[in-house]
Amino acid sequence: MSLFKRFSQFLYGHAILILTLLVITASLILFWLQKEEIKPYISKPKYHFYFIAQNSVDPFWNEVMQGVEKSAKDNNVVVEFNVPRFNNPQEELKFMDIAVISKVDGILTHAPSGIGFADAIDKAYDHGIPVITVENDDSESKRYAFAGTNSFELGKEAARLLIEATNGKANVAVISNGDLQQDAIEHNLKMNGFISTLKEYPEMVIVKTYTSKMGILSAEEITQTIIDSDEGINAIFTFSSADTLGSAQLIVDRSRVGKMVLVGYGNSEEILRYIDKEIIYGTVASDPYKMGYESVKAMVDVKDGKSIPSFIDTQVKVITKRNLSRDKMTE
Repeated sequence: MSLFKRFSQFLYGHAILILTLLVITASLILFWLQKEEIKPYISKPKYHFYFIAQNSVDPFWNEVMQGVEKSAKDNNVVVEFNVPRFNNPQEELKFMDIAVISKVDGILTHAPSGIGFADAIDKAYDHGIPVITVENDDSESKRYAFAGTNSFELGKEAARLLIEATNGKANVAVISNGDLQQDAIEHNLKMNGFISTLKEYPEMVIVKTYTSKMGILSAEEITQTIIDSDEGINAIFTFSSADTLGSAQLIVDRSRVGKMVLVGYGNSEEILRYIDKEIIYGTVASDPYKMGYESVKAMVDVKDGKSIPSFIDTQVKVITKRNLSRDKMTE
């Protein structure tokens, strides 16, 4: 029997074994190639940052955190979130202390006013940890930058919306958030912008200001009081997204749609639906997603030794039914 014939018989007799070996070898080669290919993408994160939000119940802060998460992924960093359930400046101070003790690479934080938070920021700075404030600033501290909006302009835009909605003639109630002391500077800037614009219209009268507690129910109760009063109030401006939602819901429940003008704050999906149904005339809003995204990006630049502006302007959005579809497309 020839050598070729013997070899052919051997191959035929062991075909399954040979095929199995070939498959295993090919699989091992493919696995090795894939491992080499993905190795750069699972590298160690560049930095470890610490993020402190004001609370976890306001839709605004949920959007900020979504922006932070996306930016962290895009910039190959890890961000640790620490958020009080409700507004609690003392808890925010505690989180700042933990961040400093943990020796994180950078801190992104809401900055409540009036409780010595600047000292906590300065302590981080003295320990070599840069801080960027988000949404609410503390310019007297050693923070590197502030990511947010021009609050005075935001107040002016809200007033212009209310003037437009009422043809420049209304008795106005203002519902402010109950934690004014925490955000006193930003609140005062918004209110000054609002009042200074209404002053140009003598028939736009602020009849009363109310202070809400955190949560939707309180805004509903205040709106109920406004409707039941004999002060002739026919327009409301709310300072927070939670209060805007609460007030809108009560207007629906009491069949005041079309009779009570509501201008609010925020651009959550629920608020946009209320605008679409003409329950809310319009809102002014920061861009919370952009605020979170750009703050992380700026902190990476700080750590990389690059210069950044002291004010990272995320601009004011003005949303009415006229531009609603366009705003949705840019979300």
